[in-house]
Amino acid sequence: MSRPRLFAALVLACAALSTARADNWPAWRGPTGQGSTAETKLPLKWSAKENVKWKIDLPDAGNSTPIVWGDFVYLTQATDKGKTRSLWCLNRKTGAKVWDKSVAFTGKEQIHGTNTYCAASPVTDGERVIVFHGSAGLHCYDMKGNVKWSKDLGPCDHIWGSAASPVIHNDLVILNFGPHAKSFVVALKKADGAEVWRTEEYKGADYFGTWSTPVIANTGKRTELVMSWPGVVKGHDLETGKVLWSSKGLEKEGGQDRLTYTSPLVSEKYVFAAAGYGGAAVAVKTGGAGDVTDTHRLWRAAKNPQRIGSGVIVGDFAYVVNEPSVVCIDLRTGKQTWEEKVGKAWGSIVRAGDRLYLTSENAETRVFAAKPDAYEELARNRLDGATTRASIVPANGDLFVRTYKHLWCIGDAK
Repeated sequence: MSRPRLFAALVLACAALSTARADNWPAWRGPTGQGSTAETKLPLKWSAKENVKWKIDLPDAGNSTPIVWGDFVYLTQATDKGKTRSLWCLNRKTGAKVWDKSVAFTGKEQIHGTNTYCAASPVTDGERVIVFHGSAGLHCYDMKGNVKWSKDLGPCDHIWGSAASPVIHNDLVILNFGPHAKSFVVALKKADGAEVWRTEEYKGADYFGTWSTPVIANTGKRTELVMSWPGVVKGHDLETGKVLWSSKGLEKEGGQDRLTYTSPLVSEKYVFAAAGYGGAAVAVKTGGAGDVTDTHRLWRAAKNPQRIGSGVIVGDFAYVVNEPSVVCIDLRTGKQTWEEKVGKAWGSIVRAGDRLYLTSENAETRVFAAKPDAYEELARNRLDGATTRASIVPANGDLFVRTYKHLWCIGDAK
């Protein structure tokens, strides 16, 4: 082999090794918004006393996940019964707090006993961190914690609270603002918070709304914003918000389903959307235009197996979580190939290579193989006495678990 070719081969090998060892987790559900990481060297086994690099105390409960960029971890926190809403920056190696930026909220905002005032996760592009504090607004900071801009989008008030996280695409930050009596998706310039577009408002009410975080997905033909709405899943143009396609099917038999909890799952071939809480689910072929209900919808299940947490797509199969099971679904047919009881789990599934990670409410994380023919458990790890409704986060060779009292960093503690 010639020296130039040898050098090129070494560069590629080093790049592949680096990818396997380290990856940022810049947003809710990671760099793709689909719960997948390029890392494969992640912990398999741990406990409250084994393979814990560090843990820090948290002042109050929270359902949001941390995000990780380089040497720093960013986490939302709410205290004083939601009157103080904060963004923390932590040292990734030690958990020590680097800075803490808070905003005050003196209004009234409803919440459910299982939700918190910090359910939305922050997002970063390595230059800024953007956080949604519900009725307390959308806020942008630089990486040192300096305020760049703040945006008051009005009240975000629902009997079960809010949860959708902001996402970043090129020069835009996009947010599902809701659920509320008037809900919408809005795109703002990430540099200054100026509004670029918003979807038409839809009127909600008690027991009506979507908690879905939008997904920015490359379907092979185009990059679009995919969003699950009550009764329907849609693809939106990222620059204008215009609806590119839509598929009905998330409504209940005989009427519209009022609830949509989960984020859609998108690959180059499929879109999987579920209403949650025993509602319907659909699988749709990508690449359509207009109303694709009759042309691109592959199947519809009147009662889907997904409630709160979002799943992952691996090939032609979706792995999704429900209470009290995790299931594998053939996206070509809608057939369920296996089901395994896991207990109450509101966290979302994370994929790392051929491993899938799912954390239940009792802080027990099951690691199982991404195999469509049968459930194969690789490990079961429990943080005794802990409670969590957040999702596990992989980054830079470590795993981060937010419980109601602590943030844990799981890794090789040596």
